[in-house]
Amino acid sequence: MQKSNRYTLEGRIRFSEADHTRRITLPGIINYFQDCSIFHSESLGVGLSYCEEQRKVWILSAWQVEIARYPFMGEPVLVSTWATKFDGLLGLRNFCMEDEGQQMAAWANSVWVYMDMEKGRPTRPGKREIELYGTGEPLSMEYASRKIELPERFQEGEPFPVRKYHIDTNEHVNNCQYVQMALEGLKEPMEVKKMRVEYKKSAVYGDTIYPKTAYEGDRAVVELCDKAGKAYAVVELY
Repeated sequence: MQKSNRYTLEGRIRFSEADHTRRITLPGIINYFQDCSIFHSESLGVGLSYCEEQRKVWILSAWQVEIARYPFMGEPVLVSTWATKFDGLLGLRNFCMEDEGQQMAAWANSVWVYMDMEKGRPTRPGKREIELYGTGEPLSMEYASRKIELPERFQEGEPFPVRKYHIDTNEHVNNCQYVQMALEGLKEPMEVKKMRVEYKKSAVYGDTIYPKTAYEGDRAVVELCDKAGKAYAVVELY
């Protein structure tokens, strides 16, 4: 549903999105946000087919997600998204997930880069696209840097291959899959209240992921790298 510059998606937490606590998982929340942004673009006529024709696409550069609580299986939720700023090659987008009492269960900021797929480099979005999305008031939250400060020491984990189910419509590892990979790499389960992800380069089918994990107090950082040690993505969890 399009309302002003905000797009809203009604949902209900499914059994398939819940874990053993009967609550939605962190990847489940991220997938709601991701789906909402895709449907927003589709509703404006600048979705997947349009991007394919233009050979241009919005690539996610960074996530900042905060969770007040994880809604339970069966709970109705309202997920919303809207652009907050266009700045040269970048676009900023907010998200929120509200419960039946209109309380925010989770919210997020995201940074996107507009890419020319023919030239393989960032480019400026057209005036028409910017006008179609419009902009709304940004959420009142403490906005963190796109760059995640790395700990001095990491513990190397067991390498694993990129599987077919990791791949999305762009033939790259889906943004949410990196978060799932990071969670799998933790020594113990963690109820995440804050998460940031810095995306550095795209992994594809056939690549191998070399995970590295570090802990600093209540902060965990997982770096997902290639064989040479260059990061595909860095995930910070609190």
